[in-house]
Amino acid sequence: MKNSIVLRTVGAGNVEDLSFLKNAARLLQELVSNGAAIGWVDPPSTEEVGCLLRELAIASEKNNACLIAIWVDQDLAGIGYWRRYNRPTHHPHADIEKVAIDPRYQGHGLGRRLMNQLISAADNAGIEVLTLDFRGDNARAAKLYKSLGFSEYGRLPRFVAVGTARYDTIFYALDLR
Repeated sequence: MKNSIVLRTVGAGNVEDLSFLKNAARLLQELVSNGAAIGWVDPPSTEEVGCLLRELAIASEKNNACLIAIWVDQDLAGIGYWRRYNRPTHHPHADIEKVAIDPRYQGHGLGRRLMNQLISAADNAGIEVLTLDFRGDNARAAKLYKSLGFSEYGRLPRFVAVGTARYDTIFYALDLR
């Protein structure tokens, strides 16, 4: 890929940018419509995505979250974020809740770059353990996460129902200590 690739931490000012909000909503809506397992059964509304992004921006001001966007030229190609656990005893831990790459840009290393940036931001924020979960049929995600040092710590067999199909939920962790 010979395009210009830019990764940026998204703050409160970016979240209020209507263009960014619309592009983020479009990306997530298209992925969910096409069956991506990124946390929604039905495509989220633009309002729902806006609320999520604002929550993340507020939490990031207190170093309790990190939202990163990746652009290819002028296209929003992906977003990813982590959030700290709220309980005081779990405060040094965070969960990568979403990594979403536009299908046009999948297979070009953007997911790896986004994950590396999220891991680096978590380490800089004093996060000790990063966790994530994914649907068991996502072999590409499993391969990426393992290559970044994550290891499986749990599994819920046949936990996710998509129509009549059932999938495991797999839990991974990365120890940053």
